[in-house]
Amino acid sequence: MTRSSLRSAQRRLYAFLLVVLAISLIAKLYDHVPMLNALGGSGVLKDIYEYIKDMSLLIATGGVAMISNVYQKRSNFIESLEEEWRRIVATKSALYAFCEKPFPTTDDYIAAFCRISETLDSMRIVYRNVGETDALVGLYPFAPLHDMRRALMTLDPRGENEITPDHRKFVRDAVLQCFYALRETFIEELDLTSPDTPLLIGAARRLKSPGYDRLAGALLAAQRAQLDAMSAGATPRQREIEAFLKAEREREERGERERSGRK
Repeated sequence: MTRSSLRSAQRRLYAFLLVVLAISLIAKLYDHVPMLNALGGSGVLKDIYEYIKDMSLLIATGGVAMISNVYQKRSNFIESLEEEWRRIVATKSALYAFCEKPFPTTDDYIAAFCRISETLDSMRIVYRNVGETDALVGLYPFAPLHDMRRALMTLDPRGENEITPDHRKFVRDAVLQCFYALRETFIEELDLTSPDTPLLIGAARRLKSPGYDRLAGALLAAQRAQLDAMSAGATPRQREIEAFLKAEREREERGERERSGRK
């Protein structure tokens, strides 16, 4: 279920609830408003109010079931969409790797072609064609995938023409251009938001200093003291392993201190 379908279902549900609540309110206040009372029909409105009150549990249950079904369909759709996007990214990487190979073989080409073919066909479990009817095929929803396939087909090593390194690089750039165009529209449906704590600068480094707080230090010391107390019962092999791991830990800590400029 796409975002527009979800919102359409929500609007229908909210409109139905507003109509039911409006009818209930009018029926409840009918006798207390002289202008409405002059219109007559109080008996009918009272019966309607009593009917809505009797059916309120069923109406609420039906509304909850409907909205739950809608959100479940939306969740399933998002999962399928995410899986398809991962497949598209993997396909782009496979085509890029094929174009970067200096001497791609026929098997390499067939593997890359099968990857893009599978991605094209798996789109059917996410979207139907645009303008598709019972009699018309419609248009494939994301044409850049077919552009990637056509570009790859020019690198078929079984062809008569010799494929130059420059042409492989040209096809590589074409695949990337198609992928970037596809990315702008495909993942729009995922309702992505910006991170709360983004890291926007290049060549960033860690801002926290090495170390730990007093509570963690006390816990570390207590655990080491407990281990030292139990060392008397350790086997020679265990002592050897402990000494080895301790030496490696100390060597790593020395290296971290040197990299951070501390002695």
